[in-house]
Amino acid sequence: MEVTVAKSAGFCFGVKRAIDTVYQEIEKGEQVFTLGPIIHNEQVVQELADKGVRVIHSLEELADIKEGTVVIRSHGVSEKVIRQLEKYDIKIVDATCPFVSKIHRIVQEKYREGYRIVIIGSRTHPEVEGINGWCEDSAAVLETVDEAESFRPDPQKKLCIVSQTTFNYKKFKDMVDIFEKKSYDILVMNTICNATEERQTEAGTIARQSDAMLVIGGKHSSNTQKLYEICSKECPNTYFIQTLDDLNLELFQSFRSVGITAGASTPNNIIKEVQANVRHEQ
Repeated sequence: MEVTVAKSAGFCFGVKRAIDTVYQEIEKGEQVFTLGPIIHNEQVVQELADKGVRVIHSLEELADIKEGTVVIRSHGVSEKVIRQLEKYDIKIVDATCPFVSKIHRIVQEKYREGYRIVIIGSRTHPEVEGINGWCEDSAAVLETVDEAESFRPDPQKKLCIVSQTTFNYKKFKDMVDIFEKKSYDILVMNTICNATEERQTEAGTIARQSDAMLVIGGKHSSNTQKLYEICSKECPNTYFIQTLDDLNLELFQSFRSVGITAGASTPNNIIKEVQANVRHEQ
């Protein structure tokens, strides 16, 4: 059996930076909190919990906290949340991915200039919710080609289109094409990060060349779900797993080639464990 692991599989820059930030704060000896799970990976979040890191799910929980450090997760938050955090007498460390922070600046600037903001992404994803908060939650959030087709903006308003950093690149292009064909006055900012584009392209290539494909990542990870969608179109035998425990290795005894990719929040040790056990089945 030939096993091919994507070179781009695993932690992206923003995720690694966020996790490193939390560990740096742990080493200082103070209580550490994260505003929401630091990344979408249950194993990583549990490892941090074992080291005493607490996840805060709402700002109201901060009222009873008198000391320690709150880390803003890689997905970022809205301007309103930032302003509310500043009111608390507690140390705030911003671990927002720099690529997400860039979108915040674009959205805030163009909204002030009078543009109608359009975010292409998942409306329930924390990154998108945070981005929308930099234009007073006024953005149109579109996730599908059908939504782009049916969208009817004010013809007097210029549009600024941005994207969730982990959105499917091909789908983003297809949706932008719809806007361009309708001759809207648009400013398109492709804010899908390079790592996402590379990961998606490589995953699709490996899936086309493999009898089976494994996509490893958290079940709530948007970028991993996008990888699964891409790989499933190229390889019918595509499996979405979080860890080795989710994998039925007997299924792979009949495959000659297996490809492996992983989402941006998947630790390298999990990827290596899956790779080693799949190889062992040959």
